[in-house]
Amino acid sequence: MSNEPLVLGIETSCDETGVGIVRGHTLLADAVASSVEEHARFGGVVPEVASRAHLEAMVPTLERACETAGIALSDVDAIAVTAGPGLAGALLVGVAAAKALAISLDKPLYGVNHLSAHVAVDQLEHGPLPDPCLALLVSGGHSSLLRVDDVTSSVTPLGATIDDAAGEAFDKVARLLGLPFPGGPHIDRVAREGNAVSIDFPRGLTARRDLERHRFDFSFSGLKTAVARWVEAREASGEPVPVADVAAAFQEAVVDVLTRKAIDAAVDQGIEDILIGGGVAANSRLRFLATERAAAKGIRVRVPRPGLCTDNGAMVAALGSEMVARGRVPSALDLPADSSMPVDRVQF
Repeated sequence: MSNEPLVLGIETSCDETGVGIVRGHTLLADAVASSVEEHARFGGVVPEVASRAHLEAMVPTLERACETAGIALSDVDAIAVTAGPGLAGALLVGVAAAKALAISLDKPLYGVNHLSAHVAVDQLEHGPLPDPCLALLVSGGHSSLLRVDDVTSSVTPLGATIDDAAGEAFDKVARLLGLPFPGGPHIDRVAREGNAVSIDFPRGLTARRDLERHRFDFSFSGLKTAVARWVEAREASGEPVPVADVAAAFQEAVVDVLTRKAIDAAVDQGIEDILIGGGVAANSRLRFLATERAAAKGIRVRVPRPGLCTDNGAMVAALGSEMVARGRVPSALDLPADSSMPVDRVQF
């Protein structure tokens, strides 16, 4: 039997109950129960609904993960859980479950940062992370550029969204276009039939004055408003809205800024590897444009497969496993759920 740590990870920061089990860098189980359908009619995640769904899904998801991995709970060497950031009530469910397991099984507990976990998960697919690397994390709640010198202890924020995150903008624009929630996958699909240069939507925080103060920051609120006004004007004139063209032009505006700033940050920091994580990392155009532009600068790009980009327990287990392997001190059993956990705090 391998002497690498067997770690169970629990993720409940938003609307997905995830339980992952890894041994070292090998993924043994990744069980996810999503409540997205319960939120779809509201056009977004309802925190109280998400919390209740986590309560109902926790035990069945734990059982499914253990069955898939072929282990008993008593076999694990450590428990890792997302302590923040995220929805307060949702986080509490996962943290409480992890504490109960740690106490009952007498195992060490690691309360970890959701964003750092999105970085660590790539190790399950592409092996150890290069030190340093630049992480571009894009999801419904975050658009962040991070310098990662050690995923277990040294993560430095370089830039972040100052308003709407990229994934949030995808959801809002999808709603404008009559596409289902969550909007990202549907815009990605529809955009393939559209003309990305048919409409010139703005690129937030790319003007010279903006770059002086917000070189590596993001803003998608103005883009979202520009799309809304364009659609409203089209409807007011009685002309049909070319959904595919709007989706393609909007998507291009988002990924253009994301990739441009990520590569600029990597060059500025002298970093040769960019890792893209978070739900929006599953976007096909983002993956293509990032790889193309990075190659022109001699920079390598790593992106986990789509199933590991969205929130899951595997990413938390991956970070927990790295914590154990590097001898990090476990978290205290009274660790809180911190909905606004700072980006540069890897562990609570």
